[in-house]
Amino acid sequence: MALTLHGLHIFYTVAEKSSFSHAATALHMTQPAVTMQIQSLEEYLGVKLFMRSTKKIELTEAGRALFPYAKRSIELIRDTEAALARYTTMVEGRLQLGASLTMAEHILPRLLGPFSQSYPNISVSMKVMNTSQIVDEVIAHHLTFGLVEAPVFHEDLHSEAILNDELKLIVPASHPLAGEEAITWDMVIQYGFVLREQGSGTRRVMEEELAHRGLDYTAMKIVMELGSTGAIKSAVEAGLGISILSESAVKHEVALGLLKVKTIEEVKFLRNFYAICLNKTLLPLSAVSFMGFLRNENLSQWL
Repeated sequence: MALTLHGLHIFYTVAEKSSFSHAATALHMTQPAVTMQIQSLEEYLGVKLFMRSTKKIELTEAGRALFPYAKRSIELIRDTEAALARYTTMVEGRLQLGASLTMAEHILPRLLGPFSQSYPNISVSMKVMNTSQIVDEVIAHHLTFGLVEAPVFHEDLHSEAILNDELKLIVPASHPLAGEEAITWDMVIQYGFVLREQGSGTRRVMEEELAHRGLDYTAMKIVMELGSTGAIKSAVEAGLGISILSESAVKHEVALGLLKVKTIEEVKFLRNFYAICLNKTLLPLSAVSFMGFLRNENLSQWL
């Protein structure tokens, strides 16, 4: 067996996880296959890389010496793929991602067309769920990466801002607030709200901004919590309440005169959309290509 990136990646993952079974899960391999690869690497190098016991594994002195080189090799390959992915349209494969509702309904449909034109041989498989669910799916290795509506802080995840957005007050066209020029929070709080569920990025951004401004969001009269932006828009149109949503999500309804977008004077619900992935794994080239597309293209031309 020669010294290969694959072998170094397996070694690095086992060392990071301090577990053959956890490394096997992360690498989508069986535990015996991981063990065999490590044994082959040890035989090739002529040294033991791990000290094994019934309770844990630890790096030997040789393993500790190899670890930084393995890490640098993996980072170099990752950076090389990211740098070159934008120059080729011949990448093939399946892009598996999770997207929050606003991203899936109103942002990604406008981006996937241009992406597919640049990378016609990549097929896309997308799960639509809220931010908390996407984080869980990525950590569990069920998704390659996700696109979410709020920052994520987790030691196992890399989070990168890719787009910005602003939430606004959304009211029916016939609502008393629709004709107001200056709207304060005290005015808004008198009405019932239709909101996204707890755990969604939209809900989190709203609550954090209100708390930052010293405004008590627990005093809001929440008449309904719904699991999709589309359902909220329909409820607001029907006069069941008002809401806080992305302005980009209601462009069609505003154009038809069904809803009005208003600004609340004391608050500004600014947010970024984020790409998240595991920070100690190599993404497939299809995902690297999509990340490069998000980083390097002027996305506003399609939004």
